[in-house]
Amino acid sequence: MIALLCCVLFAVSSVQVPQAPVAERGRKEPTCLDLAGDTARQVVVDRDPEMYLGHVSTVLLEDGHTILCAYPEGHGKGPIVLKRSADGGKTWSERLPVPASFATSQETPTLHHVRDSAGKRRLILWSGLYPARLAHSDDDGKTWSELEAAGDWGGIVVMGDVVAGATPGRYHAWFHDDGRFLAAGGKATSTFKLLQTTSDDGGLTWSAPQAIWSGRDVHLCEPGAVRSPDGKELALLLRENARKQPAHVMFSRDDAAHWTAPRPLHATLTGDRHTARFTRDGRLVVVYRDMRLTPGHATQGDFVAWVGRYEDLTQGGAGQYHVRLLDNQNKWDCGYPGLEVLPDDTLVATTYGHWVADQKPYIVSVRFNLVELDAMAKVAVKR
Repeated sequence: MIALLCCVLFAVSSVQVPQAPVAERGRKEPTCLDLAGDTARQVVVDRDPEMYLGHVSTVLLEDGHTILCAYPEGHGKGPIVLKRSADGGKTWSERLPVPASFATSQETPTLHHVRDSAGKRRLILWSGLYPARLAHSDDDGKTWSELEAAGDWGGIVVMGDVVAGATPGRYHAWFHDDGRFLAAGGKATSTFKLLQTTSDDGGLTWSAPQAIWSGRDVHLCEPGAVRSPDGKELALLLRENARKQPAHVMFSRDDAAHWTAPRPLHATLTGDRHTARFTRDGRLVVVYRDMRLTPGHATQGDFVAWVGRYEDLTQGGAGQYHVRLLDNQNKWDCGYPGLEVLPDDTLVATTYGHWVADQKPYIVSVRFNLVELDAMAKVAVKR
């Protein structure tokens, strides 16, 4: 049942974070919609009553209908599971064979599609903490190399995102650390660092990470990247882990060489592990774990989607829609999603969560499109 809800320069540690965007489009709220009760949209990817199945990453292959999904057996760590859908997420394979080293993963896996300068495509899979490790596949995920250290460094949620750079074969990737995993023997500090690394050979090797921001007043982490429609700007959407401020954003207009100071996004986008994709009509869809700070917020802790325009990120806009996709039966433990856009503009959002009270979390995908949301919104307004 569908319901309407009420709802800088590298290593600059002294940057002062402004408390509001430079420009705003107004602080109105988006239209709130609820798809969580529409179980026909939901597909169970994997479930085991005896096992915690956690943080998800997906990648859509170039055929437009094959999706790979990776997640750990455990909360943020544990053996990596791979599954494949050949029909755009409607059905899923059994668990796929993986290299022995995948069982040693210490953190959430992340999947990314890359190409080298000659156009050769490959998939890469990251596993974080120290040292950050990397595996790759040259046959669309049928076989994989073992996880191997990418360098003498590590971090948390490696990589938050990977985005193509300005030249063929170049990629930028981002993650964060709080002092524990960047180097061997590290210890936690009250300072969070956002870190960037670059590959010039299609994702096989990566540079030593450099800090693009660090700070104590806000704990910014888990960057999710999106490139502007004109291709000239990169934006990083950032979780605020201290739970004191909204999610933040920072921008680069020189292919990630320099970054603006972080600034708050509209409160509607407050949440964790933002994953963003554009649809064909130019609208931007972001899925994440809703962690809005407003007391009694109806969807806090749930898996949600935000629909708006890229300009909403740059100008502090509220966006068009805020949509509950899945109702988490836990105060916060869900999210870390994959989001893919199929050729017909169907969105496939895949995540983990406590979808049944008092049971272990499992993996579910939700299918929706913006034409449907537009129609729902019209009905809601008429009410």
